[in-house]
Amino acid sequence: MIDRTHNKSLRSWVESANRHGADFPIQNLPFATFRTADNEEPRVGVAIGDSVLDVTRAFGVKAMQYYMAATKSDRVALRRSISDFLTTRKPGAQALLTPMDAVELMMPCPIGGYTDFYSSIHHATNVGSMFRPGNPLMPNYKWLPVAYHGRVSTIVLSGTPVRRPRGQVIDAPGSPPVYRPTASLDYEIEIGAFLGPGNQMGETIPAGTAPNHIVGLCLLNDWSARDIQAWEYQPLGPFLAKNFATSISPWIVTAEALEPFQCPPDPRPESDPQPLPHLDGRSNEAFRIVLEVWLRTAAMTEPVKLSSSLFDSMYWTLAQMVTHHASNGCRIAPGDLIGSGTVSGPTKDSRGCLLELAWRGAEPVELPNGETRSFLQDGDEVIFRAWCETSTYRRIGFGECRGVVLPAVDPVQDSGGEDPMKEILSAMARFNSSDTS
Repeated sequence: MIDRTHNKSLRSWVESANRHGADFPIQNLPFATFRTADNEEPRVGVAIGDSVLDVTRAFGVKAMQYYMAATKSDRVALRRSISDFLTTRKPGAQALLTPMDAVELMMPCPIGGYTDFYSSIHHATNVGSMFRPGNPLMPNYKWLPVAYHGRVSTIVLSGTPVRRPRGQVIDAPGSPPVYRPTASLDYEIEIGAFLGPGNQMGETIPAGTAPNHIVGLCLLNDWSARDIQAWEYQPLGPFLAKNFATSISPWIVTAEALEPFQCPPDPRPESDPQPLPHLDGRSNEAFRIVLEVWLRTAAMTEPVKLSSSLFDSMYWTLAQMVTHHASNGCRIAPGDLIGSGTVSGPTKDSRGCLLELAWRGAEPVELPNGETRSFLQDGDEVIFRAWCETSTYRRIGFGECRGVVLPAVDPVQDSGGEDPMKEILSAMARFNSSDTS
């Protein structure tokens, strides 16, 4: 429901939120979990300009999992209260703000389950045509949102370096596999959706109510080792090629903030089947979100944009994913996370991963400094950005999702001795202190 919180002319007493092009104006109000040096207790915060409002102190929201479990109407009411608080300054209000550069952002909430989908028909067709030129899409693709269950233990926050994984790869058809670092490390730009309040085991989530269970969205990088994936994925799908790392951005842009940017998804061709009745209805709501991929190699001082895509080009919507996920009685719990799958469009400059952009290495991406990339190299930093904007409503942003690639660990040298986290923490400090404009 669009209300006074979406008014384009609304301004906050936090002046940094009123700057043109700011990711976090008062019309956004994304949530995160944070702590400060003088108070290490995790709290719920809302981004406003270049500051964080302590929602735990101001409104009594103890933790993000309680927010995830709330009903849609309760989330709407809280948003209105926060908006009113930041519109009209009251005595003592400034004390509830902390500069964003003085807070430590944390994982938004405990994530009980993570499922990643494959919902861009452009991505699925591109990838399928590389391996099955005559029949790129599997028979089920246009009937249901395809997905696999990911690994919660390796979901990390933006800024956490990602170690190049090792795995079994095949050098030539018919040859035995070898165990080594992946030579085909890739990113995949996705939207992540945090869910709640969910359903009980054995119950379903009807298409008409599925949007109420989408709490908010973030950016998600489904890191992928393509050579490991090519060997292992049949017959049960992705495993070690993807579960080594998944990066998410810290700010959850609420479904309520995104309501002005809802739109119909791209129309299906008349020759395509219509969704089965249980997948049809209000679940066809999409979001017009612009997503960008940027890359900074170790030799660069500034990142370069690789691609830009639109989220409403997806074949299946987030609400349809939720309905399908619960259609067999699977329980969806507050704080569960789903990934949309790679967001790719119909043109080359809208492809959402290097596998597509470089077409499996046949067309290496040329960078402005003379370097080329077919897949990621050690020291590369991948940066995702996203926003929504129309002529009627204020621009709102998602912040960034960043990750730098570290070299693979030698399995012999790493069997004891020094803590391997030291190198990771050192790299994090180095990149956090660098210019990230």
